[in-house]
Amino acid sequence: MTGFEIAWAAWAGAFLVIEGIALKRKDKDDTLSEQVWKVFHTKQGQVKTKTTQARRAVLVMFLAWLVAHFLTGGAV
Repeated sequence: MTGFEIAWAAWAGAFLVIEGIALKRKDKDDTLSEQVWKVFHTKQGQVKTKTTQARRAVLVMFLAWLVAHFLTGGAV
């Protein structure tokens, strides 16, 4: 394994540990999903700010690029 493969595996392992602890604790705003929902104001009744639409647009563009990037083998 290369250094990068080890580093990415460690990163994935750390994510699984952090997310697993957050899921077990069941506290508010501790999972990755809950953090994304909080930052991008996606929950019902959440106060919207002047930057809400811009934040959401950035999230959609990033996720669209990420999916295209993965599915095209890096051509996008």
